[in-house]
Amino acid sequence: MKTASPALVSFLAAARAQRDLTISFADCFSFTQANGLALTYTNADVPVLYGGKLFRADGPLVSGLKYRATIGLNVDRQEISIAARPGDLTSGASFLVSLRDGAFDGARVRRDRVFFSDFIGGTLVGGVTLFYGRISTIDEVGRTRAKITVANELVLLDVDMPRNIFGATCQNTLYDSICGLPAGAFSTQASVGAGSTASRIFCASALAAHAQGRLLFSSGTNAGVAATVKLVATGVSLTLAYPLPFAPASGDAFTVYFGCDHTQGTCQSRFNNIANFRGFPFVPPPQMAV
Repeated sequence: MKTASPALVSFLAAARAQRDLTISFADCFSFTQANGLALTYTNADVPVLYGGKLFRADGPLVSGLKYRATIGLNVDRQEISIAARPGDLTSGASFLVSLRDGAFDGARVRRDRVFFSDFIGGTLVGGVTLFYGRISTIDEVGRTRAKITVANELVLLDVDMPRNIFGATCQNTLYDSICGLPAGAFSTQASVGAGSTASRIFCASALAAHAQGRLLFSSGTNAGVAATVKLVATGVSLTLAYPLPFAPASGDAFTVYFGCDHTQGTCQSRFNNIANFRGFPFVPPPQMAV
């Protein structure tokens, strides 16, 4: 059941009693990234101030996010479309590039409908939340539009059980809450060297431990873009799993984080985190039971 303020309930009840009454309302969308950054937009022609947040009218346009009400524990999954211009930025990078490169992975999505007693952007009566969930998958990212799938919070219950399985490698995600390692303690600040390309970054600070790690740009045309390190030539270069959107310029700053192959040896020697290792390297593989 949706909740609304007494003022909004009274307003809608009075409006319902009047035939042919036009009600002014606007939809407000919030995207909250995993790092806490909140991006707020509205489909109205003017900015909307609601809940202490300013919803911009000149940002990306969201369509397709519907209101549904059901009984039970079914996960509400919806495909929505986001149209954005090159000038729509988040953390220095374009909205669509950030979406494609993982900045919105697991981001929370909220849709509120707010009502006005006179005109849109005028006297606010109240609002009601029509959807609250998170981004599930990034289905398609083009030059001006992206399609993503969002799911309500019940998706957190939609996991395989049991969660713990026997396997030689660790089940943790590197730097997550169960792994317990702070990413900043295993990172290297560096800059792009001369002659670098979109697929290979020359860097004198390259370490063998950076293999399978993550690289995040903080300046230049790729600011905000993250990439996975595929190969490392120690002290020479980092080869990426996929090319960057733009060829980096010499001097562009980035942070590269240690990677992990989830084996017991790497957990012990590289991170000294064997206490949180969740693998079972001494359990015989299935082939041994045949």
